[in-house]
Amino acid sequence: MDKQKIARINELYHKSKAEGLTAAERKEQQILRREYIDAFKRNLRSQLNQISIQEVDGSITDLGQKFGNREE
Repeated sequence: MDKQKIARINELYHKSKAEGLTAAERKEQQILRREYIDAFKRNLRSQLNQISIQEVDGSITDLGQKFGNREE
């Protein structure tokens, strides 16, 4: 997500607290927030898919391969 969209999310938030939003602005805010959350989840899932754990017996379990195909 680019910085302009994040700035717009913050701008809409501050406006909602100060004077309220129109119906169109509320819809825009919802869309931008959903886009931000989806991007955050994709980034987090990508990071988690890179994790490997060394088991007690010395073997290495790649969590990306074990759980990476799950959609939540």
